[in-house]
Amino acid sequence: MTTPEQQLTDFTDRVVVVTGGSRGLGQAMVEAFARCGADVVVASRKMDACAKVAKEVSTATGRRTLPVACHVGDWAQCDALTEAVYAEFGRCDVLVNNAGSSPLYPSLVEAEEALFDKTMAVNLRGTFRLSSTFGSRMVEAGGGAIINVSSVSASAPTPVEAIYGAAKAGVHSLTESFARAYGPTVRVNCLQPGPFLTDISTHWPASAHEGFRQRLALQRAGKVDEIVGAALYLASDAASFTTGSVLKVDGGAVYGTG
Repeated sequence: MTTPEQQLTDFTDRVVVVTGGSRGLGQAMVEAFARCGADVVVASRKMDACAKVAKEVSTATGRRTLPVACHVGDWAQCDALTEAVYAEFGRCDVLVNNAGSSPLYPSLVEAEEALFDKTMAVNLRGTFRLSSTFGSRMVEAGGGAIINVSSVSASAPTPVEAIYGAAKAGVHSLTESFARAYGPTVRVNCLQPGPFLTDISTHWPASAHEGFRQRLALQRAGKVDEIVGAALYLASDAASFTTGSVLKVDGGAVYGTG
Protein backbone atom coordinates (compact mmCIF):
# COMPACT_ATOMS: atom_id res chain seq x y z
CA MET A 1 0.00 0.00 0.00
CA THR A 2 1.29 3.43 -0.96
CA THR A 3 1.62 5.71 2.04
CA PRO A 4 0.53 9.37 1.98
CA GLU A 5 4.13 10.58 1.97
CA GLN A 6 4.89 8.35 -1.03
CA GLN A 7 1.77 9.61 -2.80
CA LEU A 8 3.13 13.14 -2.69
CA THR A 9 5.70 12.39 -5.35
CA ASP A 10 4.25 9.37 -7.16
CA PHE A 11 2.70 10.42 -10.47
CA THR A 12 3.79 7.33 -12.39
CA ASP A 13 2.12 7.21 -15.80
CA ARG A 14 -0.32 10.00 -15.02
CA VAL A 15 -1.01 12.71 -17.57
CA VAL A 16 -0.52 16.29 -16.40
CA VAL A 17 -1.44 19.37 -18.45
CA VAL A 18 0.14 22.71 -17.54
CA THR A 19 -0.89 25.93 -19.26
CA GLY A 20 1.73 28.65 -19.31
CA GLY A 21 4.08 25.69 -19.09
CA SER A 22 6.95 26.97 -21.20
CA ARG A 23 8.48 29.31 -18.60
CA GLY A 24 8.43 30.48 -15.01
CA LEU A 25 6.26 28.69 -12.47
CA GLY A 26 4.61 26.62 -15.18
CA GLN A 27 7.91 25.24 -16.44
CA ALA A 28 9.00 24.42 -12.89
CA MET A 29 5.80 22.43 -12.39
CA VAL A 30 6.14 20.64 -15.74
CA GLU A 31 9.65 19.54 -14.87
CA ALA A 32 8.66 18.42 -11.38
CA PHE A 33 5.68 16.33 -12.50
CA ALA A 34 7.84 14.64 -15.13
CA ARG A 35 10.54 13.87 -12.56
CA CYS A 36 7.80 12.25 -10.48
CA GLY A 37 6.85 9.93 -13.34
CA ALA A 38 4.11 11.83 -15.17
CA ASP A 39 3.68 12.35 -18.88
CA VAL A 40 3.31 16.09 -19.38
CA VAL A 41 1.61 18.47 -21.78
CA VAL A 42 3.33 21.83 -22.18
CA ALA A 43 0.79 24.40 -23.32
CA SER A 44 1.57 28.02 -24.09
CA ARG A 45 0.99 30.60 -26.80
CA LYS A 46 4.25 30.01 -28.66
CA MET A 47 4.81 26.56 -30.12
CA ASP A 48 8.58 26.88 -30.36
CA ALA A 49 8.84 27.63 -26.63
CA CYS A 50 6.57 24.69 -25.79
CA ALA A 51 8.54 22.34 -28.03
CA LYS A 52 11.85 23.41 -26.50
CA VAL A 53 10.71 22.71 -22.94
CA ALA A 54 9.00 19.46 -23.96
CA LYS A 55 12.17 18.17 -25.61
CA GLU A 56 14.35 19.13 -22.64
CA VAL A 57 11.98 17.44 -20.19
CA SER A 58 11.68 14.30 -22.27
CA THR A 59 15.45 14.02 -22.60
CA ALA A 60 16.01 14.57 -18.88
CA THR A 61 13.27 12.27 -17.58
CA GLY A 62 12.38 9.82 -20.34
CA ARG A 63 8.70 10.73 -20.00
CA ARG A 64 6.32 11.37 -22.90
CA THR A 65 5.75 15.04 -23.57
CA LEU A 66 3.35 16.90 -25.81
CA PRO A 67 3.84 20.56 -26.75
CA VAL A 68 0.64 22.38 -27.72
CA ALA A 69 0.30 25.99 -28.79
CA CYS A 70 -2.74 27.43 -27.01
CA HIS A 71 -3.89 30.95 -26.22
CA VAL A 72 -6.13 30.21 -23.25
CA GLY A 73 -8.04 33.44 -23.76
CA ASP A 74 -9.43 31.93 -26.96
CA TRP A 75 -12.40 29.62 -26.35
CA ALA A 76 -11.80 27.54 -29.48
CA GLN A 77 -8.11 27.07 -28.68
CA CYS A 78 -9.05 25.81 -25.21
CA ASP A 79 -11.28 23.22 -26.85
CA ALA A 80 -8.52 22.33 -29.30
CA LEU A 81 -6.08 21.78 -26.42
CA THR A 82 -8.52 19.41 -24.77
CA GLU A 83 -8.96 17.43 -27.98
CA ALA A 84 -5.20 17.28 -28.58
CA VAL A 85 -4.53 15.88 -25.12
CA TYR A 86 -7.20 13.21 -25.34
CA ALA A 87 -6.17 12.28 -28.88
CA GLU A 88 -2.58 11.74 -27.71
CA PHE A 89 -3.07 10.22 -24.25
CA GLY A 90 -6.74 9.28 -23.97
CA ARG A 91 -7.06 10.98 -20.60
CA CYS A 92 -5.94 13.78 -18.30
CA ASP A 93 -5.31 13.20 -14.61
CA VAL A 94 -4.18 16.68 -13.57
CA LEU A 95 -4.90 20.07 -15.13
CA VAL A 96 -2.92 23.09 -13.95
CA ASN A 97 -4.50 26.38 -15.07
CA ASN A 98 -1.33 28.41 -14.71
CA ALA A 99 -1.38 30.76 -17.72
CA GLY A 100 -1.91 34.39 -16.79
CA SER A 101 -1.32 37.95 -17.90
CA SER A 102 -1.23 41.32 -16.12
CA PRO A 103 -0.77 44.06 -18.72
CA LEU A 104 -0.08 47.54 -17.46
CA TYR A 105 -2.27 50.58 -18.08
CA PRO A 106 -1.44 54.27 -17.61
CA SER A 107 -4.28 54.92 -15.14
CA LEU A 108 -7.63 53.43 -14.22
CA VAL A 109 -9.57 55.85 -16.39
CA GLU A 110 -7.17 55.31 -19.31
CA ALA A 111 -7.45 51.50 -19.23
CA GLU A 112 -8.80 50.48 -22.61
CA GLU A 113 -11.63 48.05 -23.26
CA ALA A 114 -9.38 45.74 -25.26
CA LEU A 115 -6.89 45.49 -22.39
CA PHE A 116 -9.72 44.78 -19.93
CA ASP A 117 -11.17 42.06 -22.15
CA LYS A 118 -7.77 40.47 -22.80
CA THR A 119 -6.92 40.36 -19.09
CA MET A 120 -10.24 38.77 -18.22
CA ALA A 121 -9.99 36.31 -21.10
CA VAL A 122 -6.54 34.97 -20.23
CA ASN A 123 -6.94 34.88 -16.47
CA LEU A 124 -10.61 33.97 -16.03
CA ARG A 125 -12.33 32.81 -19.22
CA GLY A 126 -9.59 30.32 -20.07
CA THR A 127 -9.64 28.88 -16.56
CA PHE A 128 -13.41 28.46 -16.80
CA ARG A 129 -13.39 26.82 -20.21
CA LEU A 130 -10.50 24.44 -19.58
CA SER A 131 -11.89 23.45 -16.20
CA SER A 132 -15.18 22.72 -17.96
CA THR A 133 -13.79 20.66 -20.82
CA PHE A 134 -11.13 18.73 -18.91
CA GLY A 135 -13.12 18.51 -15.70
CA SER A 136 -16.22 17.01 -17.30
CA ARG A 137 -14.09 14.29 -18.88
CA MET A 138 -12.35 13.66 -15.57
CA VAL A 139 -15.76 13.11 -13.98
CA GLU A 140 -16.66 10.64 -16.72
CA ALA A 141 -13.36 8.83 -16.14
CA GLY A 142 -13.95 8.65 -12.38
CA GLY A 143 -11.40 11.09 -11.02
CA GLY A 144 -8.79 13.77 -11.44
CA ALA A 145 -7.45 17.02 -10.02
CA ILE A 146 -7.57 20.61 -11.20
CA ILE A 147 -5.20 23.26 -9.83
CA ASN A 148 -5.90 26.89 -10.60
CA VAL A 149 -3.22 29.52 -10.09
CA SER A 150 -4.28 32.94 -8.84
CA SER A 151 -2.26 35.69 -7.16
CA VAL A 152 -2.06 37.70 -3.94
CA SER A 153 -3.58 40.39 -6.15
CA ALA A 154 -6.86 38.50 -5.83
CA SER A 155 -6.96 39.45 -2.16
CA ALA A 156 -5.11 42.77 -2.06
CA PRO A 157 -4.69 44.30 -5.52
CA THR A 158 -2.73 47.50 -5.97
CA PRO A 159 -4.18 50.28 -8.16
CA VAL A 160 -2.19 48.98 -11.14
CA GLU A 161 -3.67 45.49 -10.68
CA ALA A 162 -7.37 46.36 -10.53
CA ILE A 163 -8.35 44.33 -13.59
CA TYR A 164 -5.91 41.49 -12.99
CA GLY A 165 -6.90 41.29 -9.32
CA ALA A 166 -10.59 41.12 -10.21
CA ALA A 167 -9.92 38.32 -12.66
CA LYS A 168 -7.88 36.34 -10.14
CA ALA A 169 -10.54 36.86 -7.48
CA GLY A 170 -12.89 35.30 -9.99
CA VAL A 171 -10.55 32.32 -10.17
CA HIS A 172 -11.08 31.80 -6.43
CA SER A 173 -14.83 31.76 -7.02
CA LEU A 174 -14.47 29.31 -9.91
CA THR A 175 -12.35 27.05 -7.73
CA GLU A 176 -15.14 26.63 -5.21
CA SER A 177 -17.85 26.36 -7.87
CA PHE A 178 -16.07 23.61 -9.76
CA ALA A 179 -15.10 21.80 -6.56
CA ARG A 180 -18.79 21.57 -5.69
CA ALA A 181 -19.85 20.74 -9.23
CA TYR A 182 -17.31 17.96 -9.83
CA GLY A 183 -17.08 16.41 -6.38
CA PRO A 184 -16.74 13.82 -5.07
CA THR A 185 -14.51 12.35 -7.78
CA VAL A 186 -12.64 15.43 -9.07
CA ARG A 187 -10.85 17.78 -6.69
CA VAL A 188 -10.40 21.46 -7.57
CA ASN A 189 -8.00 23.69 -5.66
CA CYS A 190 -6.07 26.92 -6.13
CA LEU A 191 -2.51 28.07 -5.56
CA GLN A 192 -2.16 31.74 -4.61
CA PRO A 193 1.45 32.78 -5.28
CA GLY A 194 3.10 35.93 -4.05
CA PRO A 195 6.11 37.49 -5.82
CA PHE A 196 8.36 34.96 -7.56
CA LEU A 197 11.66 35.41 -9.36
CA THR A 198 10.45 34.49 -12.84
CA ASP A 199 11.72 36.16 -15.99
CA ILE A 200 9.22 38.97 -15.42
CA SER A 201 11.00 39.85 -12.17
CA THR A 202 14.03 41.04 -14.11
CA HIS A 203 12.00 44.15 -14.93
CA TRP A 204 11.19 44.94 -11.29
CA PRO A 205 12.78 48.09 -9.83
CA ALA A 206 15.23 47.65 -6.96
CA SER A 207 12.65 49.19 -4.66
CA ALA A 208 10.44 46.13 -5.14
CA HIS A 209 12.84 43.92 -3.21
CA GLU A 210 13.03 46.44 -0.40
CA GLY A 211 9.25 46.30 -0.28
CA PHE A 212 9.37 42.53 0.09
CA ARG A 213 11.78 42.87 2.99
CA GLN A 214 9.34 45.18 4.71
CA ARG A 215 6.05 43.42 3.96
CA LEU A 216 6.76 39.70 3.70
CA ALA A 217 7.49 37.48 6.69
CA LEU A 218 10.25 35.75 4.70
CA GLN A 219 11.51 39.15 3.48
CA ARG A 220 12.15 38.04 -0.10
CA ALA A 221 10.59 36.89 -3.35
CA GLY A 222 10.26 33.17 -4.01
CA LYS A 223 12.42 31.04 -6.27
CA VAL A 224 10.44 29.28 -9.01
CA ASP A 225 11.13 25.81 -7.59
CA GLU A 226 9.44 26.88 -4.35
CA ILE A 227 6.03 26.49 -6.03
CA VAL A 228 6.64 22.80 -6.67
CA GLY A 229 5.89 21.32 -3.25
CA ALA A 230 2.48 22.96 -3.02
CA ALA A 231 1.57 21.96 -6.58
CA LEU A 232 2.57 18.33 -6.03
CA TYR A 233 0.54 18.21 -2.84
CA LEU A 234 -2.67 19.55 -4.38
CA ALA A 235 -2.33 17.25 -7.40
CA SER A 236 -1.45 14.14 -5.41
CA ASP A 237 -3.56 11.50 -3.70
CA ALA A 238 -2.10 12.78 -0.43
CA ALA A 239 -4.56 15.68 -0.81
CA SER A 240 -7.54 13.35 -1.18
CA PHE A 241 -9.59 15.32 1.40
CA THR A 242 -8.63 18.76 0.06
CA THR A 243 -10.91 20.50 -2.43
CA GLY A 244 -12.23 24.01 -2.92
CA SER A 245 -9.17 25.36 -1.11
CA VAL A 246 -6.90 28.32 -1.80
CA LEU A 247 -3.32 27.67 -0.69
CA LYS A 248 -1.17 30.77 -0.31
CA VAL A 249 2.47 30.42 -1.36
CA ASP A 250 3.43 34.03 -0.81
CA GLY A 251 6.33 34.20 1.63
CA GLY A 252 4.01 35.30 4.42
CA ALA A 253 2.67 38.47 2.88
CA VAL A 254 1.11 40.62 5.58
CA TYR A 255 -1.50 41.78 3.07
CA GLY A 256 -3.90 39.54 1.19
CA THR A 257 -4.96 37.46 4.16
CA GLY A 258 -8.29 36.51 2.59
